[in-house]
Amino acid sequence: MFWRKQKAAIQRFHPLHRALTLEKGFTVSLRRDDWEPVIQSLARHTTEIRRRKWRLDERVPGALVPMLRILASDMPPDGVLSVAADMRGAELPEKKGPEVEMPVRPPVLGMHQWYALDPWLRMRAELRDGSVLELAVTDRVRFRRRRQRGSSGKVKIKTKRKTVQLVQVTRRFAKDAAVRRPGTPPPASVRVQVKQGGRLVVRASGKFREPLVDRAIDRILQVSTEPFRWTPPGTAARRTT
Repeated sequence: MFWRKQKAAIQRFHPLHRALTLEKGFTVSLRRDDWEPVIQSLARHTTEIRRRKWRLDERVPGALVPMLRILASDMPPDGVLSVAADMRGAELPEKKGPEVEMPVRPPVLGMHQWYALDPWLRMRAELRDGSVLELAVTDRVRFRRRRQRGSSGKVKIKTKRKTVQLVQVTRRFAKDAAVRRPGTPPPASVRVQVKQGGRLVVRASGKFREPLVDRAIDRILQVSTEPFRWTPPGTAARRTT
């Protein structure tokens, strides 16, 4: 049987690792320590799987795993970390918006444009200080399909895409937590909204053009930093019970 050893290896993976390999995603909530077996299983992937069909999406080791480790390190043992990962891509019909016909000039015969929203990572973590962190990463992809007649008279169809990555991070502080407004404004690429009340809520968002897989984690952390700048140095927010 072809690929027998690799199929057997996949069956030995953690069920969530197996779901990322075969179904390209999962949605689940687990206690903090229950994520470590998932991380350890994912670490074995490149040494046991060579077939292209079963390779992990680059965003798994590039963004998902680092964020699992970072959030778990700031959680209590009984804290719950919820994750919705969708690595199927932006080309799925359910992610596609309506097509619009664009005006064209010869030699272009026709052009259609549409947008797709691809929310490929959502996370919610109950942190050690009693606050709750929510993270969402969404790719907004513009597609343009063009029909053009070449000099030889042959009609060619080309599709181009342009991506903008949206990173949103919300931190809901514990009730009566000690907070302090940062002494400096956020970077120009990050927008911050603050909601005062019984529980302070800080929302940070960033928009990045032409996202690169190897920079996804840096952009996520850049936006995530802003809600934590509202906690005074050396002061932990009180955890509610």
